[in-house]
Amino acid sequence: MTTDKLSAILVTLPTLPGVYRMLGEQGNVLYVGKAKSLKSRVSSYFYKNISHPKTQALVAKICDIELTITTSETEALLLEQNLIKTLKPPFNILLRDDKSYPYIAISDDKIYPRISWQRGKHKQPQGHVFGPYPNSQAVHESLLLLQKLFQVRQCDDSTFKNRDRPCMQYQIKRCRAPCVGLISPEDYAQDVESTVRFLTGKNSELQQGLIQKMEQASAQLEFEAAVVYRDQLSALRQIQAQQSVYCQQGEADIFAVAVQSGLWCVHLLFVRGGRVLGGKSYFPETTESESDKVLCEFLASFYWQQSRDLPKEIITSQTLTVDDSVCLEQALKQSYGQKITIKSHVKEDRAAWLALAQLNAVEALKARLANKVQVTARLAALQQVLGLDAPPQRLECFDISHTQGEATVASCVVFDSQGAKKRDYRHFLIKDIIGGDDYAAMEQALTRRFSKVTIDSPLPDILLIDGGKGQLSQAKRVLASLNIQSVLLVGVSKGEGRKAGLETLHFVNGDTLQLATDAIALHVIQYIRDEAHRFAITKHRAKRDKTHRTSPLEAIPRLGVKRRRELLNHFGGLQGVLTASIKELAAVPSIGLALAETIYAILH
Repeated sequence: MTTDKLSAILVTLPTLPGVYRMLGEQGNVLYVGKAKSLKSRVSSYFYKNISHPKTQALVAKICDIELTITTSETEALLLEQNLIKTLKPPFNILLRDDKSYPYIAISDDKIYPRISWQRGKHKQPQGHVFGPYPNSQAVHESLLLLQKLFQVRQCDDSTFKNRDRPCMQYQIKRCRAPCVGLISPEDYAQDVESTVRFLTGKNSELQQGLIQKMEQASAQLEFEAAVVYRDQLSALRQIQAQQSVYCQQGEADIFAVAVQSGLWCVHLLFVRGGRVLGGKSYFPETTESESDKVLCEFLASFYWQQSRDLPKEIITSQTLTVDDSVCLEQALKQSYGQKITIKSHVKEDRAAWLALAQLNAVEALKARLANKVQVTARLAALQQVLGLDAPPQRLECFDISHTQGEATVASCVVFDSQGAKKRDYRHFLIKDIIGGDDYAAMEQALTRRFSKVTIDSPLPDILLIDGGKGQLSQAKRVLASLNIQSVLLVGVSKGEGRKAGLETLHFVNGDTLQLATDAIALHVIQYIRDEAHRFAITKHRAKRDKTHRTSPLEAIPRLGVKRRRELLNHFGGLQGVLTASIKELAAVPSIGLALAETIYAILH
């Protein structure tokens, strides 16, 4: 941006709240931000001594600034998050892990309900839903615990309805075999009620109920039933003793912040029904230098970029300003329709939760920094082996996966000085090539990747190709056709017997290099190559399985369920339909010549 244009913009900036958009040379949005005073906030990018490299990079690319004035800072926050989700600016914090959180669900079956887990709260509108849990591992651990405690069935309805004898879960005392009627509906309903109490944190009521049932069974000389209640009570008390933070009630999201060596960590701890369900660590890239500002920026991104349910309280390790707290609370209420309180000064159980979250944030940051040091050492070793002037800052690796030419998929994985950069991973679904032609697949993937180099996907320092001289030559031709000369091309071919450690590196000048099996430079290449293979084959299998689950006949218009059944019955299966001529297809009742021609054309 020229000095004259910048001055003209800064002079006209209002002191009102609103949203600003930093635009690049092509009019693309680089960054979206909100401000209580647009004049103060936007001017700070150009008048302050900016030391953060990310902010310096942003300012260097700004060619224009657009403003949207709002009536309040809360409206500005809501607008900012809507724009971030829609535009996905490269310099904003983007939380890519936006899948729904897992929940535990109890079905609404009247006699023998099932307990299971699901993604998202509203997939099962009836019955009971508990959560959210931080990840699937926490859910599986809870389900295993409930199996041991109350033995409520977890099998699917189809299995349940078709059993004629108890399964292995009954033998190991994880289920009471309601499928074959070994437990009465009344006793089963009590186990379900105990499960609900446990999941809602009503453990004191659950304990008292189990004690009463145990004493009552003992008084009636039903000692086997009394033993069951005794074991449940013992397991429940043991679980409470193992729970590091436990109380009778309360639900909250607890956020703790830690910083070291310029790296930030925000740890989120989930508490529902007075029980700590687990946590998750995030490492936001931010230009802020103060903990409260980093946390405020993260909170604004988190609750509008991820689909989840809100607790009644949000507890933070840093005290937010009154303006920031009020703004966030109002925006959350406006978006979610419920009142949420943001607290930082808490006591007793909540203070223990906050201390636990802070401990997790510090430990996660230590692990992240240790990994960063290791990655730095490996990249330095790779620099020395390849004779580079500096350690590579971005590496990309491509791989092709298919099964005998079916469902061909190419993968691109990205690594930088922090390690795997998963937000930049890409899949390429390969089309219009001869099945099994890996060279054509690689050409298509590389062309699609490097024909549009953007801020989000800049050129790598090193491009690794999983393959030997042939694939390397193909990559060289693609980059030459796109006039890209600054990328170092390296082919990685497997050694004898495809054993790890025997890989050979191929270069475009014809040279080859085989590193020692204990060389850390080889280890980083192996890791990136294996990650590209894993990423490709996972997508390929999903695509192949989806194809196998879908009949090609379903894609043909005017060919409904009844006509498809008649076709398959007439020819004895799909293979017979595929080999039939138009005349043979037209001979099937209800098909006719016109539809037969359509079927033949689509199948062939």
